[in-house]
Amino acid sequence: MSNQRVSRRQFLNYTLTGVGGFMAAGMLMPMVRFAIDPVLTAEAGGDFITTGTSEEELSETPIRVDFTFEQVDAWYTSDVTQTAWVYLDEAGEIVALSPTCKHLGCTVSWEGRESDPNRFFCPCHNGLYEKSGKNVPGTPPTAPLDQFEARVGDDGILQLGQVVPNKIV
Repeated sequence: MSNQRVSRRQFLNYTLTGVGGFMAAGMLMPMVRFAIDPVLTAEAGGDFITTGTSEEELSETPIRVDFTFEQVDAWYTSDVTQTAWVYLDEAGEIVALSPTCKHLGCTVSWEGRESDPNRFFCPCHNGLYEKSGKNVPGTPPTAPLDQFEARVGDDGILQLGQVVPNKIV
């Protein structure tokens, strides 16, 4: 035992200081974590997603390409599947169009209506798009279909990137 005795007043002072310190740390830790969290996050793996479709499968006729990627929203991770209509244009360049109609967000399909061959068709309100993604005047869509950035990887597999606005005139 120590020769120095602790008075009641000192004991309460030590106890309240300790409890107050723990409470302050409990309130400050989330704020500190929030402030330094961007520094601790891992960098993205890349902007392009491999689709599993080889370059040899592409032709002048649009084909539907489904691709899946992992999406992280805060603490929730999920696999997201998206679709693109992909074809080669006259110059042999890859064109990858988003299937989302610019009118109400329905999904368009290639040659979805017999009366309009070689066009994309939106069944929601009879919207039509040319093969290039340009909206047909006189139909509900107000803008052309968006495009995916596209490239072919070193292994010959199609890779799709971000959606960008279609610049068709």
